[in-house]
Amino acid sequence: MKTTYYYNSPIGSIKFVCTAKHLVQMNFTDLVYENPKIYTKIASTCRAQLDEYFSKTRETFFLPILFEKGTDFQRSVWNALQNIPYGETRSYKDIANKIGNPKAVRAVGGANNKNPIGIVVPCHRVIGSSGKLVGYAGGLDKKEMLLKLEGKK
Repeated sequence: MKTTYYYNSPIGSIKFVCTAKHLVQMNFTDLVYENPKIYTKIASTCRAQLDEYFSKTRETFFLPILFEKGTDFQRSVWNALQNIPYGETRSYKDIANKIGNPKAVRAVGGANNKNPIGIVVPCHRVIGSSGKLVGYAGGLDKKEMLLKLEGKK
């Protein structure tokens, strides 16, 4: 069974979905609903770690995540994203090289856009080769705010 929760961050509402053991989805949303009365252990941990992240006392998330969907290629990109350190950025080309597929720059962008667990799997840390902010499912304004929060840009 999955349960949906909402978190009011300083930069907008975040929807996150948990099973009994895993975080399976996190993304920005314009919708805000009442949270369930009971938080599971994973949801409580997720909420606490988001509080710490947005108060700049947490740089790394330690949450059990599960990619329920995605191709092998997408999962390889999402796994590579987890290795980008807090406060640093990588280009789409860097990620393509990291996963051993240097010609797949555009496909990396597509996979990055479909990341189901934003923030925790830090797709916001991927920028264009020119250093410009490009593409973010949550909106470029959110990407810029997340990078500023982490001390980048």
